[in-house]
Amino acid sequence: MSSTTKLSARARIDALVDANSFVEIGSQVTKRNTDFNMGTKEIPADGVITGYGVVGEDLVFVYSQDAESMNGSIGEMHARKIASLYQMAIKAGAPIIGLIDCAGIRIEESLDAIAGFGEIYMKKVQASGVIPQLTAILGSCGGGVAVSAALSDITVMDASGGSLFVNSPNAVLGNFKEKCDTSSSDFQAENGNVDIVCESETEVFKKLRELITLLPANAGIPAENVTSDDKNRTISDLGFGRDAIEAVADKNSFVELKEKFGTEIALGIGTLDGATVGFIANTEEGVLSVRACLKAEQFVYFCDSFGLPIITLTNVKEYDSHFCAEKRIARKVADLTYAFASADVPKVNVIVGEAFGSAYLAMNSKHIGADLVLALDTAKVGTMDAKLAAGAVGVDEATFREQQEGASAAARRGYVDNVISEADTRKHLIYALQMFGMR
Repeated sequence: MSSTTKLSARARIDALVDANSFVEIGSQVTKRNTDFNMGTKEIPADGVITGYGVVGEDLVFVYSQDAESMNGSIGEMHARKIASLYQMAIKAGAPIIGLIDCAGIRIEESLDAIAGFGEIYMKKVQASGVIPQLTAILGSCGGGVAVSAALSDITVMDASGGSLFVNSPNAVLGNFKEKCDTSSSDFQAENGNVDIVCESETEVFKKLRELITLLPANAGIPAENVTSDDKNRTISDLGFGRDAIEAVADKNSFVELKEKFGTEIALGIGTLDGATVGFIANTEEGVLSVRACLKAEQFVYFCDSFGLPIITLTNVKEYDSHFCAEKRIARKVADLTYAFASADVPKVNVIVGEAFGSAYLAMNSKHIGADLVLALDTAKVGTMDAKLAAGAVGVDEATFREQQEGASAAARRGYVDNVISEADTRKHLIYALQMFGMR
């Protein structure tokens, strides 16, 4: 249940959407169940406020669970309101945002309540890849509600008041909350169940508004924004990971997702000359791990669903070689390879550092369908580091490096389309978007 310092369910909506833009739907809907003395209980709006409003110039549908009405628990009519709102959002082709503060299933309504959960799940699946689904965890989000949150595209969590769990910390075998708070934002973010962690509700609403501005309204509409950043801006130090993304993206446009999960890869959405794109970048270590592959795979599917071009900034030389990684790394790299190979959106790869072996193949290479591959003139492309490879074939390192490892060697074979300077990376990416008709 929300603490007294939290905003009410309606105040949360008002803090999210533009002033005086919210139109409530279903305010008079109430429970039908009369079992277990439910007939005498008043549950305003059946514990959830539903409706639509505007964020900037964008229509959004919003539901906000009311922790002051039976702890925001989900009963038959509560679920039906959310499912009906989803149907409206799908038909209108507009994003939907859930503001979660919920004690879970309403036990008094038993089978009707669990059927309601099923209706919500079904609508979320039907909306997947059609309209963006955003979930904000502002209070309790446990059990089946946590599963519902996981069906969303992006989950934002308030670290100060949110809790996310399937089993509560004290119900996890061998655990108790003081030992490890498995419902905390840190735990859930580190394990990939939360995309963005904010320090307050105010910050959550700000981030949601930013995401709505970046994302397309639906899968059939391209996302475009206005930027004042110079399309001819040069780059003095590209770097790797998030640094590389922020160097090429329009200034202050990048929103990182799953920052604490699969940290060998940084990814998220931002704009390039005003066009919203998905960015994926290997960090300086150049390692593919199980978690990083899973993180990138899911993001590629998300971008493909909503028509967002994918830009990869590749620096990869090996797989994670830990014992636990060896159990799953082949499968996860295969899944990542499949995601890139099957995506239909424009795919541009820039080799910014090293690109070695089959790990390089999996990172949006020309060989698995990248539409355009660029390489910095300092990049290295090959089977392995030249020193090791030269020893294996019995030639000196310099000879092997010249013939087989440099970016020019890959370009001569058609595996790289253009060798560019670090300074011109942003310009070439904008040229690519123009070529694909995205600008």
